[in-house]
Amino acid sequence: MLKVTGIEKGIVIDHITAGKGLKIFQKLKLDKNNTQAVLLMNVPSQQLRNKDIIKIQDDLDIDLKILGLIDPNITVNYIEGEKIQRKMQLSIPEKVKGLFECKNPRCITTEDQYAVAEFTLVKNGKIQYRCNYCEELTEYKL
Repeated sequence: MLKVTGIEKGIVIDHITAGKGLKIFQKLKLDKNNTQAVLLMNVPSQQLRNKDIIKIQDDLDIDLKILGLIDPNITVNYIEGEKIQRKMQLSIPEKVKGLFECKNPRCITTEDQYAVAEFTLVKNGKIQYRCNYCEELTEYKL
């Protein structure tokens, strides 16, 4: 049996669909950061059967909106003194800024290095966003 101890202070990203943990680990650039982080894969779960978990020691200034795009079932737990101080349930964000690029090659955000791509979620059954500059639809893909 694998045993992973708790953390004194940090973030635990829980209820990740099994197999998506590595992608999240890479998207958050935890493999390039100097903080201690652990990725647990295929952990038994009553809710999901199997799940992935990421534990990050200490606080990191990371944009968690991208987590809702990758897996909207994720729970983020903020830990202090080895206890959960705050729990956050994620969902697909209504607005995103700078998380991905517009697919329109003529959009101002692809031609101007200072223009940051901003998008608004389109409610049509898919995870699609409309560019706030050129109105091009962009589907988010891992």
